[in-house]
Amino acid sequence: MAKRVLVTGASGLFGRAIYKEFLSDNSWETLGLAFSRAKESLKKLDITDENQVKEVINTFRPSVIIHSAAERKPDAVENDPDGTKKLNLSATDYICQAAKSIGAWVLYISTDYVFDGKSPPYDEDAKPNPLNKYGQSKLEGEKITLEASPENSVLRVPILYGDIEYIAESAVTILFEKIVKGSELIASDYEKRYPTHCDDIAYVIRQLADRRLQDPEKVHGVFHWSSNEEMTKYDMSIAMASAFSLSTENIKADRTPSKGAPRPYNTHLSCKKMEALVSGRQTPFSEGIKTVLQPYFNK
Repeated sequence: MAKRVLVTGASGLFGRAIYKEFLSDNSWETLGLAFSRAKESLKKLDITDENQVKEVINTFRPSVIIHSAAERKPDAVENDPDGTKKLNLSATDYICQAAKSIGAWVLYISTDYVFDGKSPPYDEDAKPNPLNKYGQSKLEGEKITLEASPENSVLRVPILYGDIEYIAESAVTILFEKIVKGSELIASDYEKRYPTHCDDIAYVIRQLADRRLQDPEKVHGVFHWSSNEEMTKYDMSIAMASAFSLSTENIKADRTPSKGAPRPYNTHLSCKKMEALVSGRQTPFSEGIKTVLQPYFNK
């Protein structure tokens, strides 16, 4: 089977890492899709337009589709249910149906927010119970993907950071704005998170795609990938300040549940299924975040 991969959301924080990872392997022919930030080699395409989706998939004929495009901000999802339905659900259905027509394998990128955070760690077959509309929409996307074909797969991931185009692009790196200015930062010290470098997940995705083509019987269903470093946003903030020898006096801990859309308390993901198939990589947060933020530190 031809090694052709189609990456949706290839201009986003995570999508860029996935796109770059496949481009680094000359055995793959790679096409990245984007919309509002389409540039350079990316193809501009509205994945909420069923005809456009069918045309690009039927023309490129990928063997693998990595569907990373989504509305990922919980508060944005709460405020725009119609837009979220189009992007997180309708577009997923269009992609999966078009993929099915040509026999392509779909890997749908989901989230640890499908769980309520009350009984971690969560195995791949743990029962989801999302607390907010974002988690609900991603769980619905999972169902659409797996119902379209039992051969398809889902990959749940935690809070992400990576090579950013602007400092507010990640829910992790946005904290650095106030840290570097020395202004007061009140950071959540309640919800437990497992910040994971996008490059690490992109690395296991490419390996998983290779395994899928080599041994399809072993690669289907739900997978997880996550760092094992438990941190609150307060912990992340302290680590970011420490990485650049900045004062932490301005960083205050908020030990109450985060405001806005309800967030799960601790959604630690077990990665046993993925670990049995590929060799993983988990960059220590202190190392990864310093590399990511170095261009934004001018002191």
